[in-house]
Amino acid sequence: MSADMQNGVFVTTHGLTLDAVIGQVRAAAQAGVSAAWLPQVFGGDALTTLAVTGCEVPGIKLGTAVVPTYPRHPLTLAGQALTAQSATGGRLTLTVGPSHRAVIEGAYGYSYDRPVRHVREYLAALAPLLRGESVEYRGETLTAVGAVNVPGATPPSLMLAALGPAMLGLAGELTDGTVTLFTGPRTIADHVVPTITRAANQAGRPAPRIVVGLAVCVSDEVQARRELLSSIYTAVGTGSEPSYRAMLEREGVATAVDVAIIGDEKTVVHKLRQYADAGATEFMATLFGTDEENTRTLELIASFG
Repeated sequence: MSADMQNGVFVTTHGLTLDAVIGQVRAAAQAGVSAAWLPQVFGGDALTTLAVTGCEVPGIKLGTAVVPTYPRHPLTLAGQALTAQSATGGRLTLTVGPSHRAVIEGAYGYSYDRPVRHVREYLAALAPLLRGESVEYRGETLTAVGAVNVPGATPPSLMLAALGPAMLGLAGELTDGTVTLFTGPRTIADHVVPTITRAANQAGRPAPRIVVGLAVCVSDEVQARRELLSSIYTAVGTGSEPSYRAMLEREGVATAVDVAIIGDEKTVVHKLRQYADAGATEFMATLFGTDEENTRTLELIASFG
């Protein structure tokens, strides 16, 4: 495994109390995991949770994966993110993304027309706000005029969830990197890494962070865990969005389960190395096995980085 590939876990928050979420992050930190990532879905607020968690659990890096852009104005999100950054002592990575048409139009009632244009304008306003700068931005999709003052807060790392070439281009040009999901090692190597790296180089930015989101389970019951993961994904419609489907087709696999990492320690290490060799800089593992299996998985994850 490349020494440069950092480890992390994705903390599933659905149905959990704040104390339970903090407990998961604490367990990851105590195991030696480098980073914990929280989603922003229809539940507790991720940035508020991370601000509280950062006060309770020292050391471990904290990130969002992913805060949807449409429902939060850049001025509002900048204030939330800088507050969380201050509360966590500078350990925050803010990952944003446009989400999906079904969510933005179906749940929020916003237009999902030309999401790439929206994200470019959103980042044009958000990035300087996170640096403490005043903005006077008037675009086609949003207006942002003002500044956010959070004394003592440093700019958090800003990343964009991106899979397609246009979004990856924006991620490389305007942010520190990307977070992917349901993306196999061949697609990381042949599509994600060259696309985002080229954009970063052209913009004069440092080499981008490339965080790969993976379902990981150290288990001796491979088929049973594949069936469990398939039922989980089916229940929440995961992998059915066009952007995810495109990644699976690039990889040449049928379902999101086919890019999950399931097996004994040797198998899991081998598959993680494929991502490191492909150019991923970090991985974000979702644990989904029994308590015993999750303990084995957490121990393996913590052994990298």
